[in-house]
Amino acid sequence: MVQPRAPRAALADVSNRERTHQQGKTKETQRPSQPPPTTTTLPMRRATALGSALSAEDVAARPQVRPPPASHSVPEASARAPIALPVASEPAGVQDVSMTTDSGLSSHAADHLRAHQVASPPSSLGERVSASHSSDSLGTEDSEALAVLELDVDPTGLVTLSLEHEMEAQQRVAEVCDEYEKSVLAPQALAAQAERRELVQLGQMDAAIAAQDDEMMRLGLDPEEARDASMVAEYASDIFEYMACCERESMANPNYMDFQDEIQWHMRTTLIDWLLQVHMRYHMLPETLWIAVNLVDRFLSARIVSLAKLQLVGVTAMFIAAKYEEILAPSVEEFVFMTENGYSREEILKGERIVLSTLDFNVSTYCSPYSWVRRISKADDYDIQTRTLCKFLMEVTLLNHCFLRARPSLIAAIGMYLAKRMLGGVWDDAFVYYSRFSEEQLVPGANLLLEKLIEPGFEEQFVYKKYASKKFLKASIYARNWALRNHHVFVATTQTPHSYASAEHAYSAEAR
Repeated sequence: MVQPRAPRAALADVSNRERTHQQGKTKETQRPSQPPPTTTTLPMRRATALGSALSAEDVAARPQVRPPPASHSVPEASARAPIALPVASEPAGVQDVSMTTDSGLSSHAADHLRAHQVASPPSSLGERVSASHSSDSLGTEDSEALAVLELDVDPTGLVTLSLEHEMEAQQRVAEVCDEYEKSVLAPQALAAQAERRELVQLGQMDAAIAAQDDEMMRLGLDPEEARDASMVAEYASDIFEYMACCERESMANPNYMDFQDEIQWHMRTTLIDWLLQVHMRYHMLPETLWIAVNLVDRFLSARIVSLAKLQLVGVTAMFIAAKYEEILAPSVEEFVFMTENGYSREEILKGERIVLSTLDFNVSTYCSPYSWVRRISKADDYDIQTRTLCKFLMEVTLLNHCFLRARPSLIAAIGMYLAKRMLGGVWDDAFVYYSRFSEEQLVPGANLLLEKLIEPGFEEQFVYKKYASKKFLKASIYARNWALRNHHVFVATTQTPHSYASAEHAYSAEAR
């Protein structure tokens, strides 16, 4: 019969077997082919606390863990992940088994409890350390295990790896910043630089244009026309000087009725009124009307005409002007029809030869007031109301023989001046520059026009009916009403003589 061992002997036997079993487990754990059973992260403060529990001899005797050499590359995942230390799979059954044996448990029950504890190790290293420190029977083996754990969590290695991780993170941040500067900031900087360069170039261009405009104004050129090649601004002054010379040469004798035997001034007015109807009937250009009237006055200044041939002179002049100015001129048969067969086709063609030979075929030298109105209208940016009212006032001058003394440029300036006054405008420096006439030079002609507008029976004239339509903005109605209300006020404010005699004298002196 086997005698039961003494409790102390049994405890020693169990401790020996446990130590042997633990050494085998430690060897299996250290094999490189098998991974550690459990990993955990040990903070630096816990490792320091554990290290303080060791003796000075154990700390001095332990090997120093150094950081890996620079030649070895640390994988990115390993550098970023926290340090994982293997936890010794030593079962906590030494103390527990001793206590169980002291309590009188059988050897079989103790082995079963030990196996259960080995199979279920603590979940974390903190629990393991807490359990080890709370035990009153901490043995030499547990102290050695703690020393092994302390060797695996050297703070120097942790700090070194943390510095490498921080340096790598800073390097990545620098790379991201460089990439952002290249992809976002650099294009924005280039765009801003290009915009500044463009603004500088535009400023230089504006300064050059302003200097060029000043030079053109000094030379008497229009800067806006100078930039238009079709306006040939560099020849503008020469062109208008030539036109001024031509209008002097193409002027009729203002006193040609003195040596006419059968016709009078009111007959001329009737003829001009009929020519206005013919002109309107065939929708001819305004210049055609003015050339025709100029041909009539110049021919009557050179030849004596009977009353029976006065209408023939008028229709022949319109026929010549249409052939010269129009693209599709009416045929001679149409003009015969307009005279109600009062003159035959042969008479009109014969009259054409006589008129042209009398005037030496000089038709192109005459420049109508429309050529000057287009230039003066630049002063108010071609205002449509002012231009329409000016056209009406200029055609009214055709009915008054007093304006035979005025050049076409002066007639254009008078019409524009009175139109501006009727619409509440002023004759400023721009109008003086483009028309070359001051307000004092235009007042006598404006007074003559106003007296013509307020004449009794003026509404029966065709020119009044023509411009009373919506097509011409009812300019004749507005002009006559304004003249009836403001004629005396206008004369009083201008303080200039407004009789026919004084106006004729003024324009006779101007013509000379």
